[in-house]
Amino acid sequence: MNNFNFCVPTDIRFGKGQIACLPEELKKYGKRILMVYGGGSIKRTGLYDTILDLLKEFEIYELSGIEPNPKIDSVRKGAAICKEKNINMILAVGGGSSIDASKHIACAAYYEGDAWDLMLDRSKMTKALPIAVILTMAATGSEMNPGAVITNEETNEKIEIAGPILYPTISICDPTYLYTLPAKQTAAGTADILSHAMEQYFQPTDDAYLTDRISESLMKTVIHYGPIALKEPENYEARANFMWASSLGLNHILTVGKGGAWSCHPIEHELSAYYDITHGEGLAIVTPAWMKAVLCDTTVERFAMFGRNVWDITEGDDREIAEKAIEKTAEFFKSLGLPSTLKEVGINAEKFEEMAEEAVRTSGISTRSYYHLNKEDIVKIYESCAE
Repeated sequence: MNNFNFCVPTDIRFGKGQIACLPEELKKYGKRILMVYGGGSIKRTGLYDTILDLLKEFEIYELSGIEPNPKIDSVRKGAAICKEKNINMILAVGGGSSIDASKHIACAAYYEGDAWDLMLDRSKMTKALPIAVILTMAATGSEMNPGAVITNEETNEKIEIAGPILYPTISICDPTYLYTLPAKQTAAGTADILSHAMEQYFQPTDDAYLTDRISESLMKTVIHYGPIALKEPENYEARANFMWASSLGLNHILTVGKGGAWSCHPIEHELSAYYDITHGEGLAIVTPAWMKAVLCDTTVERFAMFGRNVWDITEGDDREIAEKAIEKTAEFFKSLGLPSTLKEVGINAEKFEEMAEEAVRTSGISTRSYYHLNKEDIVKIYESCAE
């Protein structure tokens, strides 16, 4: 196993009614709060009114309309409010988009230049406002990690900012808040959580036995409960296991002793940066194509292990089991109602070369991915899932 540091300082409050602790916890940081949220579903469900009632003794300022792929302009607006109103803490209400935007706002509030500078040079990120989270969508794991992904529409860049100062201070994770999610979001979240586990599982370090078994258990959990949550939206057991899988999927426990190679996310980030598609849908399209592209003599053993331990495939040699596992993965995404081709989400071959070049330039995918990919490899992956 590789050496590792593992520290997750986020206070997780998990379960029904945990939001009641919010006033007591937030008053530790001050009375002026910026509440960041998305398209208004929290108002339709009544969560918005609950929050305002709980925090009636606080000064609440709002930044709504955070996009599914959060944009740098929203970050700029939030940072400006923080500076003007002398905000003490940010409260992110929603899923990964609201949380990611809040993280970037938190450090941009202390930066005098343009917020995008922090994406390009993390050394400029020196301080951040504390962040609280009320999670309403399980997918990204942003409620328990120090990373955020932001899109710059002007440059078609989708880049991650990360650092210890961006860990949420406290995250309220109530599975009942997932009951009203549209089926599309539950399906996309399933693909995202599964992909997070797969990205950390498919790495060249083979002696982190315990970490691999944790990853396999998490993947089996998502595969089991994702379809149940779709069929029974108010099944607490399914939503609870699903929500906890989201948090564990990207709090780095699945990486300990292994390393940091990522493959499908950099490829998909270009799709959502250029075409603003749903991230989880993009991953459902890209992942099976990537698996087929990198299956070879040096990777087949791990793919076969994935087939045996995650999909319970027992018949065949390593190559046969690996190929069946890829088929099972593709079939699973389709069973959730997710797209399997770029054509289904309105993407043609026009920008394949440009997107592949950006994936290599911005992510280090040519050296960090499980199977080192160059521009030509990524173009072929895009072409293989075009239609």
